[in-house]
Amino acid sequence: MALDICVKVAVGASDVLGDCPFSQRVLLTLEEKKLPYKTHLINVSDKPQWFLDISPEGKVPVVKLDGKWVADSDVIVGLLEEKYPEPSLKTPPEFASVGSKIFGAFVTFLKSKDANDGSEKALVDELEALENHLKTHSGPFVAGEKVTAVDLSLAPKLYHLEVALGHYKNWSVPESLTNVRNYAKALFSRDSFEKTKAKKEIVVAGWESKVNA
Repeated sequence: MALDICVKVAVGASDVLGDCPFSQRVLLTLEEKKLPYKTHLINVSDKPQWFLDISPEGKVPVVKLDGKWVADSDVIVGLLEEKYPEPSLKTPPEFASVGSKIFGAFVTFLKSKDANDGSEKALVDELEALENHLKTHSGPFVAGEKVTAVDLSLAPKLYHLEVALGHYKNWSVPESLTNVRNYAKALFSRDSFEKTKAKKEIVVAGWESKVNA
């Protein structure tokens, strides 16, 4: 039986997957675990009442598990791992926080209007920390040969970073960070990623209001 999941719809569309990296993280988990699911696309700027009834805070993603709607991608991914342990996507605890500050640093740099505020360096520092981890541990993924939850959390964030910074700042991950670049390529080329990613123009449109704020 297919699992019901509510995710963001693309801005200005009614039937196109939107640009929420947290929704994609859950979709990636469902794909990697080969679990059947049915997506319900939600217009987050005009939320239908039935959705607010199941998700009072109005946040996506939400997934129906054992008859209850569950919010928060961290919680959902944890419950999916418990309920459907094979194939395991569990990340060893010592690797669980690898790359966890990249997304926040990316958003700060993307929204920055001051070239001297240190936000670019802060992002590069976080990417260098990921580079050092990948360089000193056998890969190609954070915890080794197999994809785990930490990779599925990072993949959509690195995609948003690449697309949004490329568009708005003509910026890309430094070429010296070869392990990060190869890691991103390995993630983006997976079938699960191809099936669940938002189109680049949708990612660009999704960040527009934040960049121009």
